[in-house]
Amino acid sequence: MSASGAAIELELFRHLLASICDEMGIVLRQTAYSVNIKERRDYSCAVYNRDGETVAMGDHMPVHLGAMPESVRAVRERIDLGPGDVAIVNDPFCGGTHLPDITAVSGVFLPGERRARFYVANRAHHADVGGMSPGSMPLAREIYQEGLRMPPILLVRGGQMDSSLLRLILANVRTPEEREGDLRAQLMSMERGVGRLRQLAARYGAAKVEQQCAALCDYSERLMAARLAELPRGVYRFTDYLDDDGMGGDALPVRATITILKHGTAVVDFTGTAPQSAGPVNANHAVTVSAAMYVFRCLLAGDVPFTSGLLRPIEIVNPPGLLTSAQPPAAMAAGNVETSQRITDALLGALAQVDPAAIPSASSGTMNNLSFGGYDPVRRRAFAYYETIAGGMGASARHEGLSARHTHMTNSLNTPIEAFEHQYPVRVRAYRIRGESGGAGKRRGGDGIVKELEFLAPAEVTILADRRRRGPYGLAGGSPGVAGRNLYDGADLPGKTRFTVPAGSRVRIETPGGGGHGAAYSHRTMSLKGGS
Repeated sequence: MSASGAAIELELFRHLLASICDEMGIVLRQTAYSVNIKERRDYSCAVYNRDGETVAMGDHMPVHLGAMPESVRAVRERIDLGPGDVAIVNDPFCGGTHLPDITAVSGVFLPGERRARFYVANRAHHADVGGMSPGSMPLAREIYQEGLRMPPILLVRGGQMDSSLLRLILANVRTPEEREGDLRAQLMSMERGVGRLRQLAARYGAAKVEQQCAALCDYSERLMAARLAELPRGVYRFTDYLDDDGMGGDALPVRATITILKHGTAVVDFTGTAPQSAGPVNANHAVTVSAAMYVFRCLLAGDVPFTSGLLRPIEIVNPPGLLTSAQPPAAMAAGNVETSQRITDALLGALAQVDPAAIPSASSGTMNNLSFGGYDPVRRRAFAYYETIAGGMGASARHEGLSARHTHMTNSLNTPIEAFEHQYPVRVRAYRIRGESGGAGKRRGGDGIVKELEFLAPAEVTILADRRRRGPYGLAGGSPGVAGRNLYDGADLPGKTRFTVPAGSRVRIETPGGGGHGAAYSHRTMSLKGGS
């Protein structure tokens, strides 16, 4: 086959494999019960080769996708998967992200074979998995308080659901009907992925599919190595900070050192980052790897295959026991959603010194996590809800920042007000752009959001948010974005807090704007203003 023919074939298989991930996601979304999955699309799907390397991902959640290979590896090491088996895992110390994210993993077996040729996996955020607070995103001190923790375990054996395990899971959650529906939706998604890969192998031959999977990984590796080779060699450092861990105390540094080496390689070192904390902002190594994979993928122009090959030229140094590599029994709920964003900001801050034209100022830097639950007297049932709220995007040398966007490690959508109010005893009293919250500069940062809820029934509320003490940084003389605020009936709240509300009370979230880029000029004096 000619070089052009091989390139065309590789592109064909790239899209065939990616389409399987996308179809898995559609099945999961359309069959799920919860608003969190159906509307916000807080899920991810991917395909792996026989060695557990990523060969295709859906256009889903970056924080999920980069970490999922660790869960696949944990399943492969601990369970001898057979045809029709589906393992689930949410343990952050087995490649999970935080407990509400349940990952399902299946092997793809061809007729007559006992060894999996491929693997498929999906990860979905469940609105409640037990623990001390509704929504399972508590202000916890140890992981045991956060919910039901599952190491790799078979939920389906040979095509048959383990009803005892399912009953155990449902007995430990606040909304069992919704949880069962979402779990079964994950299983339907897995079934679709396995079926499509078998069809692909039947049409082209298993050897050809495996060959193309390997070629896609090699291609991604070459693209990343070539991009790194274009960058100036050197050592680049940046430190950004989490406000706190929710338990009081000082800001927590996340320190990234990027060393660009010869021959298209790099080392990313998190030495100097704060030790793991008492509060729930701890991230595991899988989350840190996920953030690094996302950031370096952003350096590549065009639509590059998102495979494990992207990380082959990059060594990640992340000593155990840091905020970025927490060990048991650390609380983990916000590490996946808040610390992942700060890791991203620190890495981008370092890369801005390497390639200033390519790197934007900091985006909102928080997922503004809101969870609540209680008993709905009108619908006569328990309720539990979780969402992330968008903020402002950082500006770049070429573009203004976009407003009201989920950025970086999150890729979820807005929950429509109609669906939200139909499902829960809550009214949305305000939902709008937070004007003038983006940082000033030659290019302005995007604005955040104002969201105000009125509770129609008593509820327990948890907010896990950051960038409340300092706004997202600007670059090249641009001003920081405006820091976020949390309010309860008009009174300020901490960034990370847990409280109960009576019916009729209001909670308001004002999310940060993105950082500005470039020094702004005054029309009167033509002198520089702003700055970071």
